[in-house]
Amino acid sequence: MAELDRVILWGCAGHAKVLAEIISLRGGKVVALFDNAEVESVLHDIPVYKGEAGFRQWIYSQEVLHGVMGLAAIGGARGRDRLGIHALFRNYGIEIPVLAHPSAVISDSAKVGCGTQILALANVAADTTIGEACILNHRASVDHECVIGNGVHLAPGSTLCGCVRLGDNVFVGAGAIILPRLSIGEDAIVGAGAVVTRDVPAGVVVSGNPARPMRKNVRA
Repeated sequence: MAELDRVILWGCAGHAKVLAEIISLRGGKVVALFDNAEVESVLHDIPVYKGEAGFRQWIYSQEVLHGVMGLAAIGGARGRDRLGIHALFRNYGIEIPVLAHPSAVISDSAKVGCGTQILALANVAADTTIGEACILNHRASVDHECVIGNGVHLAPGSTLCGCVRLGDNVFVGAGAIILPRLSIGEDAIVGAGAVVTRDVPAGVVVSGNPARPMRKNVRA
């Protein structure tokens, strides 16, 4: 896991506060915030710059960019937005680290993509593969040999049993459970508290116990 120094965050709401705390625990410091809206800073004395114009303004004001890292501080079913921010950062040579809370447990055999955020008390078991720009929220549990695509968000307390496969941009709600060896298609949403007992097609919203299709995901 990369050493942190100066870190910028795109997104200026509660998730930015969570990431800033982890960054501090890891020895780094947030130096700028960016957001597409006109918002107040959620971090004391850290300025907010609006949109890509504000981002370029900040970039060109820096004498040295070496060592600056960037993360997308945008939660929820917005994996494509996080990936888009990563692409913007890369265009300016900004490194995108993996960020994990010190209390998270991550197997040495797990593979974790850049920009993925693993929050307090989350668990990633052996031989799991996690893509880019994912969020494993507080107490999320990923059992052995799971494969998680890019832009996935596992909400607090959600559980993937062994050998589960999640497509890109899947959102799994708080406390949901996905039973072993199931596949969840890209852009699917699993509702809070759902118990998934069978495969879920791409772009479908499921909820309940056992989980049943409710509608299509309008963002898919």
